[in-house]
Amino acid sequence: MHRRHFLITAAALLALPAQAQSQADWDSIVAQARGQTVYWHAWGGDPKINDFIAFVGEQAQARHGVSVAHVKLASTADAVARVLGERNAGTVTGGAVDLIWINGENFAAMKDQGLLFGPFAENLPNWPLVDVAGKPAVAIDFTLPTEGYESPWAMAQLVFEYDTTRLPDPPRSLDALKDWIIANPGRFTYPQPPDYLGTTFLKQVAYGTLADPMVMQQPLNDATYEATVAPMWAWLDAVTPALWRSGAAYPQNEPALGQLLADAEVDIGFALNPGRASAEIAAGNLADTVRTFTFDSGTIGNASFVAIPFNASHQAGAQVIANLLLDPEIQARAQDPNVLGFQTVLDLSSLSDSDRARFDALELGVATMAPADLGPALLEPHGSWMVRIGQDWMQRYGVAQ
Repeated sequence: MHRRHFLITAAALLALPAQAQSQADWDSIVAQARGQTVYWHAWGGDPKINDFIAFVGEQAQARHGVSVAHVKLASTADAVARVLGERNAGTVTGGAVDLIWINGENFAAMKDQGLLFGPFAENLPNWPLVDVAGKPAVAIDFTLPTEGYESPWAMAQLVFEYDTTRLPDPPRSLDALKDWIIANPGRFTYPQPPDYLGTTFLKQVAYGTLADPMVMQQPLNDATYEATVAPMWAWLDAVTPALWRSGAAYPQNEPALGQLLADAEVDIGFALNPGRASAEIAAGNLADTVRTFTFDSGTIGNASFVAIPFNASHQAGAQVIANLLLDPEIQARAQDPNVLGFQTVLDLSSLSDSDRARFDALELGVATMAPADLGPALLEPHGSWMVRIGQDWMQRYGVAQ
């Protein structure tokens, strides 16, 4: 069982179980939040994201009297280290960090060390709008159940990019992709692991070949590993000689792969941002005949979250911001490619007609699939799998860059 800190304070009472929280409870949180300034620690390296956070702050102030101060980070780990340092110094209330944009290893570290306030996410009034069934990554962060200790606000999902003039009918399954690669030598490749996009492609291959892909939701078992992943290596062995440059070289990263597609050196590329192709078309970097597709069985997806430290000074205000991030108006704005182009975490079928219209009205770009058409978002495997697979991939196929 994870170690957690239980503080008998008024703020701690805000973390009641979801079934126990009423509208009166939420009204009390909103009242407590009024006048607070929430110090949101989030990556500050993208002007568009910085502008979006500023907009959220404007909306929070106008709607609830809550201000947002964006503490711009070079790395999320900096905020985690600050909270840990405060805990070690005995600062169990009045902490400097109210809200963190977080996921993956940083969330796991904070949850394991009892550094998180909650559970709170499933108590938020807008939580019923979240697409937990269709986008399970909103409740499982790199195999770790969030258990309400972080709230999702944006989705990413793997999409394949292709030029319709060269490939009118793209392969929509892993088996079909293998057949297409072999029949069209030199027209497909992927970034060399450990690049994140190359590793994501290996995850996709694993999902399509392992007898029970859900085994990857648990830590790797050394005793059964070789037999489990054998079908994945068989798939890669079959296609590698037919890859771009016969598998003797690989692009280094997503931009390099995108350039190969732009230069017509390959016919299929891919990205974790479903809006990337449209943005590149708008920038004049890709032909306007490029479109995107996913596999019918789903593609790798993950979510971005916000979490509240256990000792945050303004836990009520932080919950108000987390709930505001799930508001359909804010979610639609985040999905606007002129703002962020992030995919929504909401179930569009659960929205009112007026809120659904916000998404329907978005000009997502000529190559961007509607969120409802992306298909299932497959869960990220446990990290131990990709560490071992990445090492083995280098031994089998890796080349000097």
